[in-house]
Amino acid sequence: MGKLVSTIFVTLDGVYQAPGGPQEDTRGGFEHGGWSFVYGDDDFGRFITEVFERPAAFLLGRRTYDIFSSYWPRVTDPDNLVAAQLNALPKFVASATLTDPGWAHTSVLGGDLAKEVTALKERTDGELQVHGSGALVRSLLALDLVDTLHLATFPVVLGSGFRLLTEGARPTKFRHTGGRVTSAGVSIQTYDLAGRPDYGEYTLPENA
Repeated sequence: MGKLVSTIFVTLDGVYQAPGGPQEDTRGGFEHGGWSFVYGDDDFGRFITEVFERPAAFLLGRRTYDIFSSYWPRVTDPDNLVAAQLNALPKFVASATLTDPGWAHTSVLGGDLAKEVTALKERTDGELQVHGSGALVRSLLALDLVDTLHLATFPVVLGSGFRLLTEGARPTKFRHTGGRVTSAGVSIQTYDLAGRPDYGEYTLPENA
């Protein structure tokens, strides 16, 4: 049984849209693309290396797949761990419209998301990694299919853009399992899903 692990970059106000470049995702007239670039120091690079040492397969949303497939196949340096893993390992795309993926080792999940991802986890030996793919991650969280979330929060507020968690998100409890802050101020925290939230109440002491 595999473990579904999501790694996603967000701003302080929860925006995940276009962290990698100005033209990455301009939907809605978004003008802030590339907001993560200036924070890519050695500390952040070590985190990315650690993540990409562990995948058995990748699960991507359609937009992230399009972005990745236009870039990573052109990176042929065998010492580039990210490119080597993305190009060689199985990739699964959640899409109702993609029919003929051109990136090698790619399969399309076009049916019932819950059933297909559950089956994919069952036949994966190791980490099934989701990178970016904010809308897909939202859906997977709502279905309780995410096991671990690496949330990298960058010290910037944009004020617009697509946000990871929105009104109506399923109430979910997380257990913090590790974290660090890079020298550039990126907070990288790891959480395991832990069911539904617990609730309580603060009350005044009897002698107050």
